[in-house]
Amino acid sequence: MRALVLSLLLLVAPMAANAGTSADEARAQKLFTEIRCVACQGQDIADSDAVIAADMRREIRQAVAAGRSDADIRADLYRHYGDYVLFRPRFSIGNLILWTAPPLIVICGVAAFIFLSRRRGQARDYALSEAEQKRLDDLTRSN
Repeated sequence: MRALVLSLLLLVAPMAANAGTSADEARAQKLFTEIRCVACQGQDIADSDAVIAADMRREIRQAVAAGRSDADIRADLYRHYGDYVLFRPRFSIGNLILWTAPPLIVICGVAAFIFLSRRRGQARDYALSEAEQKRLDDLTRSN
């Protein structure tokens, strides 16, 4: 009986240990897709073959195995590599200006176009001086 229990434990123990690492690996893989390779143009570290991407993957796996949260791992990468490394950048005033300036410029341009086109379409009443009116009358009578 002891041999049977011992053999079952020996069979189940690697599966239980592997279950924890597969959850950690799934977490790490998710982080890999959220982190941009600093050597590649717009590619995440999961798909990158760059040496630095391999180093970043190794660091993330070690941090996940150590039990650190995803937010802590992202914060460390942000501190080390800057805002570029995150596919979803943090909120900042600089980002707000970058996102709102182009639509505001377009809106201001459309408003200026509408204002100027309406202004141009208005009839203008110009009054002639007496000398100009007399000259105009003379010119129209002579024809």
